[in-house]
Amino acid sequence: MQDETLLMMPGPVPMPQRVRLAMARQAINHRGAEFGECLDDINRMLKPMFGTENEVLVISGSGTAGMEAAVANFCAKKKVAALVNGKFGERLYKISKLYSDNVVGLESEWGTPLHLERLKEELENGAEAVTLVHNETSAAIKNPAEEVGKLCKKHDALFIMDGITSIAGDVVKADKWGADVAIVGSQKCLAAPAGLAAVSVSDKAWDNLAEWRPMYLDLAAYKKSAAKSQTPYTPAVPLFFALREACMIIEEEGLENRIARHRNLADAVRAAAKSWGLELFPKLDEFHEYSNTATAICYPDGIDDSKFRGVIKKLGIEISGGQDDLKGKIFRIGTMGATGAPEVMAVLNATLKALNELGYRQEGCGLAAASDILKY
Repeated sequence: MQDETLLMMPGPVPMPQRVRLAMARQAINHRGAEFGECLDDINRMLKPMFGTENEVLVISGSGTAGMEAAVANFCAKKKVAALVNGKFGERLYKISKLYSDNVVGLESEWGTPLHLERLKEELENGAEAVTLVHNETSAAIKNPAEEVGKLCKKHDALFIMDGITSIAGDVVKADKWGADVAIVGSQKCLAAPAGLAAVSVSDKAWDNLAEWRPMYLDLAAYKKSAAKSQTPYTPAVPLFFALREACMIIEEEGLENRIARHRNLADAVRAAAKSWGLELFPKLDEFHEYSNTATAICYPDGIDDSKFRGVIKKLGIEISGGQDDLKGKIFRIGTMGATGAPEVMAVLNATLKALNELGYRQEGCGLAAASDILKY
């Protein structure tokens, strides 16, 4: 029997042993050269994952801290158009309303295409900043960051992009797409411990730096300290060393190979679901795609969420259910970070067992469908 739960969720994800061991060390002086070298290494290695030449600033805080830093530093008091088709787009919308009295929520049903025509209208009506979640894992839909970036560029609006669950697991080209601020969280595709966020910032964004900024999340302070290979406040040192190790693993695998692996694993999960006669949750159009780091699947009639995930958990594997109004309607399987074919086949076997125990009879052989696709 395994003594650890296999996390097949949209984060946190399993961490390689090297990453875990990187935290098992004595405390050091975080104002010394050793930590400075660690921070510089992280910045260098993260840039290709963001697709940016801009400096990447690392915050001791979760992905939500990165989201709030982006909004607080660059969107305060601006007219903001917040694109929403899931939990995390909604979170950016709520954060924006804390810092501006002029925020428009462009809301779609979760898992359905964004209203790009409405975005055009808001930009024509003077929206100065746009927020977008590139990969909305609450609904497992990938949103058209490149298209949104083009619209922002046309209207000279700031583009704030949450890449928390796509950076290091999918193609992200922050500079090419015109993402003035992009954000990642450590416990997703990076396969590092939870507790760090990293933010890239364009020159255009720096030119729009808010006059009033929060103290702990003041990115100008992070920029000033980064020039001296430091952070403005005490960093979560063990997490930084773990993140550096995780980034080194990504370099060794090769970013293109890593992205291809993530895509292949997600394709295999979707193939299994379709073979079993299950419906994928997102509704797509020409601009939207299925997520390459998570898959959302609709429950068939008569399947109870807690019982279903309970069977899987007894087998030593944990997946996610739906959030908020989607509770009990969908389940989500993550395929991000340090996972491969063995983990995917394990979670699919467990999923099939849970479906069968609860009375669902599949149409085809999902395990064979997945196995035919898997390369990793």
